[in-house]
Amino acid sequence: MTDFASLLVPDRGQPAHGIQLIQPAQLDDWVATQPERTRVAVTTAQFTGKPGSVVILPGHKPDEWSVVAGSDGSDDPWQLAALVAALPAGHYRFHDDVPTAATLGWLLAHHRFDRYRSAGDPIPQRILLTRRPAEIDAMVSLAAATALVRDLVDTPASDMGPADLAAQVERVAARFQASLTVTQGDDLARGFPMVAAVGRAAVPARAPRMIELLWGDPAHPRIAIVGKGVVFDSGGLNIKPTSGMLLMKKDMGGAAHALALAMLVMEAQLPVRLHLLIPAVENAIAGDAFRPGDVLASRKGLSVEIGNTDAEGRLVLGDALTRAGEDTPELILDFATLTGAARVALGPDLPALFANDDALADALIAAGTATADPVWRMPLWAPYNDMLKSGIADINNAGEGGLAGAVTAALFLQRFVPTDIPWAHFDTFAWRPTARPGRPKGGEALGLRAAWRYLFNRFGAPETNMTGTQSDPT
Repeated sequence: MTDFASLLVPDRGQPAHGIQLIQPAQLDDWVATQPERTRVAVTTAQFTGKPGSVVILPGHKPDEWSVVAGSDGSDDPWQLAALVAALPAGHYRFHDDVPTAATLGWLLAHHRFDRYRSAGDPIPQRILLTRRPAEIDAMVSLAAATALVRDLVDTPASDMGPADLAAQVERVAARFQASLTVTQGDDLARGFPMVAAVGRAAVPARAPRMIELLWGDPAHPRIAIVGKGVVFDSGGLNIKPTSGMLLMKKDMGGAAHALALAMLVMEAQLPVRLHLLIPAVENAIAGDAFRPGDVLASRKGLSVEIGNTDAEGRLVLGDALTRAGEDTPELILDFATLTGAARVALGPDLPALFANDDALADALIAAGTATADPVWRMPLWAPYNDMLKSGIADINNAGEGGLAGAVTAALFLQRFVPTDIPWAHFDTFAWRPTARPGRPKGGEALGLRAAWRYLFNRFGAPETNMTGTQSDPT
């Protein structure tokens, strides 16, 4: 794990290379005020002031050089990531304060998933000095949570089975003195029958389980965070083609988001009673795999006809959402790499957001905008419940024809959420297909910052957040 805390430190006047951000509209006026050696350097480098452009300015001594970088003037957290990649190791400070969120890109530009690389390729350590030390802990925590999502999703299923996922949650629980319950075997079959059915074809070492973490004062408002933990999805007997199976190690991306969000809540000491739920399964193929046409029992008592074994994520989430609702939380959030239909509609960068409460949806959208982590609300269009009708059971897990796939999946989940509890569902991709500065190709946190900002805005308080102030939690 990248040591982000060593990359963002208080500015106490220690030696450092200065960085000045210049916007294109400011460039000519700025250049006119500079000494000749600076003007020559800027001209020679063909510096434009556009984001991503960088020029090194010589000083009076060899080690007194400084940096000028292009900027669009926004508070986009990634505007510094390209700059970091152009800098050698060393200490740096900005001439003027930059938005707090921008330091996230600085930190994450140092993160790389290298677990399986035999040859070392260390990343140069560019240490940023900040005049806002009260915000360091919050930013380091957010970078670490983002890196956790990326690392968990990037880990192949051979090393990220249900037991491995449970071990990850156990480590987090131990760190924050949270209680942990893992339900398996006969107890799982009785208490979470759909989780057991989806995971029963896996080999014993990869047996399904329900992972639950509890933390915080029981007198505080209760919140539930649920994450889909399908560690690999073959599609079951409705087997996926090779192209569809290639990225299915990321099908536990919802669990990664949920665990990372829970970690942020606990690190910030938010005054809540946190309930994290992760149904961890492998959707495998064997003689006892659940079949198209089967009817499954559920924890809620609804019978579910299986129209497609590749629509398994909603099944395990159904049992988890039922369990979450039994303790009457004030809020339920769930994360899942649930449907390809959401990606067709919104592409890889934009999670689909479904919510049964308009105020909750509006607040999450606003939080996403504020943190450059946008989400897009999709409708829980009630008439489409007809697509989930079954001739022999209470509900079918997959609508015929594939129309409105993300909507019908969310409507299925809604059947397992108490109607009087505000609930939001993030259908997130958890993957970046193309590398960008600070965001390598691979696992990605999409919707995490939006959800965290919402929770901090709602429950955060000066005496309970991790910095002791009401600073920006981005």
